[in-house]
Amino acid sequence: MRLRRRGGTAGTAGTAGDATTGTGTRARIVVVGGGPVGHRVAERLRHHGHEGPVTLLDAEPGPAYHRVLLPALLDGSLTPADLHLPDLNRLPGVPGMPDVTVRHGVSAAGIDRRRQEVRTTEHDRLPYDTLVLATGARPHLPPVPGLRHASGWLIDGVTGLRSRTDCARVRGEEIVVLGGGPLGVEAAAALRRAGRRVTLVHPGPYPLDDRLDAGAGEVLTRHLAGLGVGLELGRIAAEVRPGKLALDDEWLLPWDTLLCCTGVRPRTRLAEAAGLAVRSGVLVDAEGRTSDPAVRAVGDCAEPGGSLYDGWEQAERVARSLTGGSAPHGTAARRPVFRLRVPGLTLGVLGDGKGEAGDEIVTYRDAARGRYARISLDAEGRLRAAVVTGLPQALATLTQLYAADTPLPESRLALLLGRPAPRGGPLPELPPEAVVCRCNNVTKGALASAWEEGARTQEALVEATRATTGCGSCTDDIKVLCREFAEVGS
Repeated sequence: MRLRRRGGTAGTAGTAGDATTGTGTRARIVVVGGGPVGHRVAERLRHHGHEGPVTLLDAEPGPAYHRVLLPALLDGSLTPADLHLPDLNRLPGVPGMPDVTVRHGVSAAGIDRRRQEVRTTEHDRLPYDTLVLATGARPHLPPVPGLRHASGWLIDGVTGLRSRTDCARVRGEEIVVLGGGPLGVEAAAALRRAGRRVTLVHPGPYPLDDRLDAGAGEVLTRHLAGLGVGLELGRIAAEVRPGKLALDDEWLLPWDTLLCCTGVRPRTRLAEAAGLAVRSGVLVDAEGRTSDPAVRAVGDCAEPGGSLYDGWEQAERVARSLTGGSAPHGTAARRPVFRLRVPGLTLGVLGDGKGEAGDEIVTYRDAARGRYARISLDAEGRLRAAVVTGLPQALATLTQLYAADTPLPESRLALLLGRPAPRGGPLPELPPEAVVCRCNNVTKGALASAWEEGARTQEALVEATRATTGCGSCTDDIKVLCREFAEVGS
């Protein structure tokens, strides 16, 4: 794949810290991008005791927010305020640390790497010793004829779903959602719960076909159909007309809003203009360093990239690196977990959901009740991958076993049916740094500390830590931990 590199030369870092990397506890750090990952970088810098000035440029007005929870705005189950991330300067940190300067509605217009300055859209210049790019990604809209005017602008009623502003653009009663990935499914379900007429168009045989096998895909399809979502599966958008979408079989779908949930592309224009090495994203090493040692990149704009939670881990690594620390043990190999955020449906994928040739495969199917599981085990009985729908207790336990890389108990069926393991049985002890609530980055250690300080019920833990207050998919995990804490104390 071709590297794009334009103009500029790497400058030298400031006088604080390492003269080639801009690290050090007093270095001037500018973070470009106020989304969850940029917010996380600034928060972790403060947490790890960075003493120098930290400036965060957030192009959006108002507080930072959980972008992955945007579909919940479409049905009113969450308000914009519910999505807000905590105020950076009100979070626990090292006493005496200076505040983070957050500039809302301000973005970077350019980078002068020789002078190590960021030009802002307010026509000022911010000097830096280290610059962290957290510019995220933009919606990818398919090249369907009629989607755009000749000028390149989208026609009225067409939008992606990447910001609060995009949510406000979803209007009318007839909504067509293009794309059956996680965002498309969550948005379609939310809009249907809000009483809209919704049709989901997806080229695959069932939604999430890149993550699910046919058994889980059947459960998901039935659930969406039961909600009243119209499903046009195995179909491709052929032409967009005002108020009509022509499919490849010439069937016409009416729409007031055409919501495109068809993937994202890294925002790399700023990095390219500065001459940094870019492929699909800004090229980085394990600690987020770009081709300029004074510039880091994290999250969706970086390559290698990953999920939001990978971005949080990148932010942790960068923050530790810039404050003289090392990455916490084991974070590089944290195992991928996906959970769909559709109320009333438990659906999770561990690993790639498929496993490898030669694995032991255990399958459970109860189609009438919408329950299905397929787990893949290696030769030692450790969980390599799983797809689980309609079995919340089983998913919580499997996730715990998967995170700890611990062999499953012999009675696989008992586990899938949610029967508790015997006391002293094979269920593992999660390490304190294991993240339980991913939306709010609440670890088991934080939950255990809150428990010891008197939060002895699930409701009290939620109030003390904000766990489950994002998408809510960790609720069953919190119940499991409550039982574990109670047993340890008994």
